[in-house]
This record gives sequence, structure tokens and C-alpha cells, in this order.
Amino acid sequence: MSNDPGAVPSPESRIHGCLLGGALGDSLGYAVEFDQIDEIRRRFGAAGLRDFSVLDGGTHFSDDTQMTLYTVDGIVEALEWANSGVGADANACVWLAYLRWLDTQGVPVPEAAPRPQPRWIDGQQVLRHRRAPGNACLSGLATGEMGTAARPVNPDSKGCGTVMRSAPFGLVPHIPADSVYKLSSDAASLTHGHPSARQSAGAFSLLIHALVQGSSLAGAAQAALARVLGDDDAAPELRERLEAAVRLAGEAGAASVLSPEDLVRELGEGWVAEEALAVGLYAVLATAPQANGGDADPADHFRAAIAVAINHSGDSDSTGSIAGNILGAYYGTACLPTDWLAALEAPEVIRGMAGQLVAVTSG
Repeated sequence: MSNDPGAVPSPESRIHGCLLGGALGDSLGYAVEFDQIDEIRRRFGAAGLRDFSVLDGGTHFSDDTQMTLYTVDGIVEALEWANSGVGADANACVWLAYLRWLDTQGVPVPEAAPRPQPRWIDGQQVLRHRRAPGNACLSGLATGEMGTAARPVNPDSKGCGTVMRSAPFGLVPHIPADSVYKLSSDAASLTHGHPSARQSAGAFSLLIHALVQGSSLAGAAQAALARVLGDDDAAPELRERLEAAVRLAGEAGAASVLSPEDLVRELGEGWVAEEALAVGLYAVLATAPQANGGDADPADHFRAAIAVAINHSGDSDSTGSIAGNILGAYYGTACLPTDWLAALEAPEVIRGMAGQLVAVTSG
């Protein structure tokens, strides 16, 4: 994998960058997830939390990274079957992976549910810690029913637990954008049934897919927005938040990135799907070099975007994770700060899952 910031990232670099970048944003955000902005400033100064070095006790990644890696595992299993000439239901493979994640959280898998065979990921002890998992993710899987778009579990839930785990669908090459969107939104139905939860997940995966195909950040954002605006059944709140994120980012400059208070006022706190996607996307676009009148090192962009994504009164780990996924998919590993990687929990597990996805998609 090349770390030359001027090089076009390889597919391998984008996969590793997306998963590691998401974990970095998640980890830094998890340190302040339940804090109001006044408390964040009290703890870390007027600029908020901006670096791992100030976290004396270190930090951990949350359920966001756990579920993202289990999403990877479900996709990998489906592709392993496909590569061996056997068709497999991709959504069923993801569901089985999520049932194995549920077991890591100490929640019994219902007797009526299938008993998935253990895989490499299940033996990684670092993934067996309970890191504030979303209620809808737990309750939806604990039903033992495989939710579908036509018969979703938690039909009124639109928590961000769908978006924060959905980047891996966009990392699979050689499949059409519409298929990426459907795979992601179908997988969201396994735990969340609200249209905005499903469509936000689909839009996020579509954005990642566009970046992997070589799109610019602005172009990928427009592709995701166009998909939502072109859908007559799109949730109005998703349309509103995504349009606002793109518009406000276009107005940003070196001195005009939204304050944490204005960010929440305009885009929300990120606890629900469309807000989390909007905040993470805004953070990336508003801090992009072209928005600030010049060139910037990818790692500088990464640091700046994550700072915007996590320093607010809301779901800081999920918004940080989304921003990190986007930048890692765009720049590849070149954007990941070396000192941040040194502070990341269990990077070998994240790299291990990234390597599995590379292996099954590079044949």
C-alpha cells in the first residue's frame, strides 16, 4: 500500500484506510460520546478534543467499529461462497454475522435463530467488550427474526446504528451502485425499520462506493444526494439533512466552519441515522482543502475533519466514525496520522478483517 499522498490509492489502500479511519474517528469520538460541548471544552480546552495524546487513560473503539467489522465478515463469507461457485444470500450472511456479534455482547441468541459456525473474528477477545451498543441493534437481533425491507424489525426505529456499520458495502468492487444501495439498506432492515434508517445506510454506502470508484469528495456527496432526491419514497428528513450538509459545507471556509452549537442546530446531534450521516459528511466537506483555499496534507485534512465531527453535543463516536470511513475510502491509508494509529486499540484485528476483504475481492 502506497503512503504517497499524491498517488492514486489502490483498492487495498482504500479498504484499509476506510476501516482504520473509521476506527480512529470512532475511538476519539467515543471518549466524549455522552458529553455536552461545554463539558468537552472544560476537559480539553476551547478547541475541544483534537488528539489521542491528551487522553491519559487511552481510549477504545466502540460498537460502531465492532459492527463494522462484523459487517465485513458477513460480506466476506458471502463472497467466499460466491468465489467457490456457490450462491449465498448476502443479507443472510450479514445477519448471521450480527448474531455472532450479539453473542459477544452477552445477549443470548434466541432458540429459534440459527446457530452460526464461528469464524476468525469471533476469537478476537477485544471485540467481546460491551461498548455502549445501540438498543435497536440489540433488540432487533434478539428477536431471532431476520428482518427484511418488507418485514423489518423495530419498524419505527431510525437510530444511527444502521449508518455507522455500513461503509463496507461500498468497498466491494465490480458491483453496480444500485446493488450497493440495496445491499446496505436491506442489511439495515435487520435491526431498524424506519425508512430514514434504511435509506441513510444506503446513501452512505453509495457515497463510499463512489469514492472507491475514483470520485472526488464533492462528486461522491452529490451522487449520494442525487440518489436520495431522485427517490420519490425518500424520507423527507434525510433529504433535508443531506441537502443542508452539502449546502453548508459549500459555504465553509477557513474561518467559517460551523461552531459545535451551530452544527447541532443545523444538522442535529447524530443520534438518528440521517443526522449522523449529515454531520460526518459536513465535517469532511467543510474541512476539505478546496473549501479552505489551498492544498493540504491528507493527514491534516483527516485531523481537521475528525475534530469537527466529534466536538459537539451528540453521538460523537458515530459521527467521527462516518467521517473517518469517508476520508479513508478517499485518500486510502495516506490520510491516517501515524501517531493516531499508534494509539489505536487492536489495529491488527482491523487490518486482519481488511485483509480478508481484500483477499476475496482481488481475484
